[in-house]
Amino acid sequence: MIKLFFLSVFTVTAALKAAPQNNPDDIMCLWMSTENNLAVEIFKTNNEYKAKVIWIDDSDDKNRPMNTRSDWKNPDEKLRARKIIGLVVMHGLIYNKENSDWEGGRIYDPNSGKDWNAKAWLTKEDHLKVRGYWDFQFFGKDILFKKVIEQL
Repeated sequence: MIKLFFLSVFTVTAALKAAPQNNPDDIMCLWMSTENNLAVEIFKTNNEYKAKVIWIDDSDDKNRPMNTRSDWKNPDEKLRARKIIGLVVMHGLIYNKENSDWEGGRIYDPNSGKDWNAKAWLTKEDHLKVRGYWDFQFFGKDILFKKVIEQL
């Protein structure tokens, strides 16, 4: 019984030490989607982390270069003329020290004109995984990013 107790304590202690201990600002850099079709810059305003689009793959239509594309699917007609490049597509992320992730945010998809709840975390491979979801996290979609440039 004593062996089982010490084994349990050792296992829990090892697991806690193995848990990632992020600096809240670890996500502040440039990120490229692993599909190589989107680059974002994550920055901080007060305690809130945000992401803005800095590059999109425009190879689908060379007659519409990325710097001319607008948010034409936005449900608010007044916002449809705003450019995708420079658009803040994620906001409200707050670092949660207990979970070592960023939570409570919103993510906007200009391809559909829809907003989703958002959270983000760093993977063991030092990638950024962003999950957009509606109400329940298991009803969502992940986007995986690789680091382009270290902290800004």
